[in-house]
Amino acid sequence: MGRKSLYLLIVGILIAYYIYTPLPDNVEEPWRMMWINAHLKTIQNLATFVELLGLHHFMDSFKVVGSFDEVPPTSDENVTVTETKFNNILVRVYVPKRKSEALRRGLFYIHGGGWCVGSAALSGYDLLSRWTADRLDAVVVSTKLAPKYHFPIQFEDVYNALRWFLRKKVLAKYGVNPERIGISGDSAGGNLAAAVTQQLLDDPDVKIKLKIQSLIYPALQPLDVDLPSYQENSNFLFLSKSLMVRFWSEYFTTDRSLEKAMLSRQHVPVESSHLFKFVNWSSLLPERFIKGHVYNNPNYGSSELAKKYPGFLDVRAAPLLADDNKLRGLPLTYVITCQYDLLRDDGLMYVTRLRNTGVQVTHNHVEDGFHGAFSFLGLKISHRLINQYIEWLKENL
Repeated sequence: MGRKSLYLLIVGILIAYYIYTPLPDNVEEPWRMMWINAHLKTIQNLATFVELLGLHHFMDSFKVVGSFDEVPPTSDENVTVTETKFNNILVRVYVPKRKSEALRRGLFYIHGGGWCVGSAALSGYDLLSRWTADRLDAVVVSTKLAPKYHFPIQFEDVYNALRWFLRKKVLAKYGVNPERIGISGDSAGGNLAAAVTQQLLDDPDVKIKLKIQSLIYPALQPLDVDLPSYQENSNFLFLSKSLMVRFWSEYFTTDRSLEKAMLSRQHVPVESSHLFKFVNWSSLLPERFIKGHVYNNPNYGSSELAKKYPGFLDVRAAPLLADDNKLRGLPLTYVITCQYDLLRDDGLMYVTRLRNTGVQVTHNHVEDGFHGAFSFLGLKISHRLINQYIEWLKENL
């Protein structure tokens, strides 16, 4: 074997090693998944390296790369797409072009991206909104978050934009039926959707209420990042434990001390110990998801972090911390959870708590699913989940 051939072989082995990740047997299109993951892993590694050099913040590098996938608000033969502001918050509005004799459904969608990255302008979210508007014959409002800020700015922006949309004058402008409005979001967007839906219940100025909420593998609490799903999927494709904890921490501060405390489970002070009853997976998870995991009592940290960054104990950031009286008033709910997703147990616990308080919940647990399965539109599973999602909306919204 010549020297060039040997070098090519070594390079090939290294590339294969970098790309290859063992996956469960029931996962479809494993090599396509591995290829997508290698792309994302490369971006994450480069962002880490650039941050270590002191050149750019980790999340800022993600945002720069993501901006290359953004598309302008362009109408097509089926849907009119415009970009406007609802109460000074930038949104995209998708309206079907075909005539409708009746008022249309309305859907307010919040994109994922760990509160720090992502955009409604990303090609995947743009396409999802077009499909939903066309197939559901609905007006879809897709929010664009302000990721350079910290909590509660993202929450407040989404809440204020939603309140603006729910005004009778705005609904009339877009031909939306005030009795058929829903909210939806994936991942961090699912977190915000759950949080603002809870907040609406106590808002006397909002007369029009939501008919449904649809939460796609939502992140619902940062108190316990050692759930069974975190342990089982800590290094699974697309969303690792270290990255999720970084996302949570960045939602509240750029101070890395919160991230370190979360990883060591020492961020919650003892005076907030009563909150753990809302996220105690030993009583809230179905038995088949516990699978021999043993619940350990939480460690407690000093009060200093909670005083500096109280957001991680705020129900507006952690909807699972809402008490039962708050949950009882929530609308018809659809929750997607995925087996190979470290956020799986957040969704499962919310399903349990909602059902325990009498809320009607449709739970779609995807045995071969993973975090991002809904939005990686090049994969077969994505189309399957989107079809199920839209069919549920057709029947219930």
